[in-house]
Amino acid sequence: MAAEMMRVCVPDVEMDLVEAGGDGGDVMAVVESCMELVNEIAGVGECRIYLKKEGANLVRRLKLLAPMFEELREMKQPLLKDNTLQAMQSLRSALKHAVEILKFSHDGSKLFMALERKQIAGKFHSVTTQLEQALSELAYEELGLSDEVREQVELVHAQFKRAKGRADTPDLELEKDLSTVLSQRSDRDVDQPVLRRLAEKLQLKTIADLKQESLALHDIVIRCGDADERLEQMSGILRRLKDLLLTENPEMDAPDSEKGSNTCGGLTDKSSSPVIPDEFRCPISLELMKDPVIVATGQTYERSCIQKWIDSGHRTCPKTQQMLPHVVLTPNYVLRSLIAQWCETNGVELPKRTGCSRYGKACGSMLDNSGDRATVDVLLQKLSSGTAEDQRAAAGELRLLAKRNADNRICIAEAGAIPLLVNLLSTPDARTQEHAVTALLNLSIYENNKGAIVMSGAILPIVEVLKVGSMEARENAAATLFSLSVVDENKITIGASGAIPALVGLLCEGSQRGKKDAATALFNLSIYQGNKARAVRAGVVSPLMQLLVDPSAGMVDEALAILAILASHQEGKIAIGNADAIPILVELIRVGSPRNRENAAAVLLALCTSDPQHLVAARELGAYEPLSDLVQNGTARAKRKAASLLEHINRSEQPPSS
Repeated sequence: MAAEMMRVCVPDVEMDLVEAGGDGGDVMAVVESCMELVNEIAGVGECRIYLKKEGANLVRRLKLLAPMFEELREMKQPLLKDNTLQAMQSLRSALKHAVEILKFSHDGSKLFMALERKQIAGKFHSVTTQLEQALSELAYEELGLSDEVREQVELVHAQFKRAKGRADTPDLELEKDLSTVLSQRSDRDVDQPVLRRLAEKLQLKTIADLKQESLALHDIVIRCGDADERLEQMSGILRRLKDLLLTENPEMDAPDSEKGSNTCGGLTDKSSSPVIPDEFRCPISLELMKDPVIVATGQTYERSCIQKWIDSGHRTCPKTQQMLPHVVLTPNYVLRSLIAQWCETNGVELPKRTGCSRYGKACGSMLDNSGDRATVDVLLQKLSSGTAEDQRAAAGELRLLAKRNADNRICIAEAGAIPLLVNLLSTPDARTQEHAVTALLNLSIYENNKGAIVMSGAILPIVEVLKVGSMEARENAAATLFSLSVVDENKITIGASGAIPALVGLLCEGSQRGKKDAATALFNLSIYQGNKARAVRAGVVSPLMQLLVDPSAGMVDEALAILAILASHQEGKIAIGNADAIPILVELIRVGSPRNRENAAAVLLALCTSDPQHLVAARELGAYEPLSDLVQNGTARAKRKAASLLEHINRSEQPPSS
């Protein structure tokens, strides 16, 4: 189990495979990416507890690589040999892994890192080895670095080489203390001096420290799924540390007004810090619940904890492991009332419902002061069990709220609105359907909501709206699919759902806005190789060609961009070639905008390299002159495409050797 937790919870830093080859644009993309990663590393805070030294050394060394990437960026190196480019790609991969392990060491659970110290130290060693290897493969002469920068990079390489061979020094006392605490089954058997030493070494000495550690353990539960034995051990140690802290310092957990009122000659009574009943604790975070909600299995959780669980892609109940037939969260008002009564009876400050904001704001402030979470709950009640008029009005109000700002989108989604809105996509009421699909569109703007929408089974109903809804509903359905397709795995799901033929239909018969929404979605979906053939077979090439010759439609940019993607697929090349595209492409290279000339040249190059007849046609249409101009005055990519086309044309004009 512990090995499985390590696999899921700690970043995987095994070296990625990289492909050799690429043109100058690829080089600059790699350099830019490396520069961004180094800047990100510089912004990571110090690692926690005993990993501070390892983390600080790694950050310090990697920051010294920044001048190399800055020089390369300023040089705009057009071309590197394959082995040097591959070394740069390996370095980028190693930097990515460095970012991941540093962030984990900064934000992760101290207890987890203490218990799995050897494995995590191994991750640091693996990253060090990858960085050393990547730096050893760089050809500094080819990079053209200044002497000062080269000397600095070589120094960093030497430091990584020494660090790679350095053995890790274990903290034997910490390991012994952890083993002692874990072996003590009863709280009464706990050795208090050992606990104090643990609290000191792990820097878990205040209520704030313990709360942060509890949140870190909560994140592990979210990522790992089942709460295995190792998680139970960590939760047990954390609980004992908290009991020790409150026993010795009861004022730490008391309201400011009560601090100092329960002491007598320096002696304290443990009863001044009442034990929270288990039924009032969230099974995930083990903290007193502020906003308890019931899931489909009947179990109750803290809203923010179970919502994070669901947003992470889980569809089971964390406690029972039963499948959740739906992800609607129902407020547990009875338990909330009991918690309030218990807090009042025991003199405990009632937890404030920060509720639906991940940024710590109250829901009322998010919803333009129109009310607290109860306002959203009322709207959701109308969605689920109200009359047709109530559903229409509630969906319309949620649509507007979700449009206003990001906080509203977070709040509405966490309240459980998404599954209810998905259900309304199949309503016969056209206006309600429009409100529902547009509300989902607005909610999807917030990145974390995209997964929740897809997990709620929204794709097929959205596609159905795209096929048969009103024009407004179809437009917004297309826009929603575009928003969701920003996530790469969603491109596959949406493409397999039958969305592409429906989008092609909207591209043919939609309003001006509808055509643009359809084109944008088709462009994004066609980035995935498998969707290119689907688009071609759905007949997308014909309406795209029509848009190219109709400047009044204002969609030449969109049409050419999609054709440029489809031209990388064999079926796309054939379909575009059969649509008599060569004259149109040559004309666009001659008179189009810089971006249009670039894409037209890319499409023409793809066609001419796949079929010599297209090359002959382009030459006869006078493509040589505009291509020559493009080599001189085009964008960097356009110059490369035009130069390649001219080379093919010149080669085709040469008589075959006898």
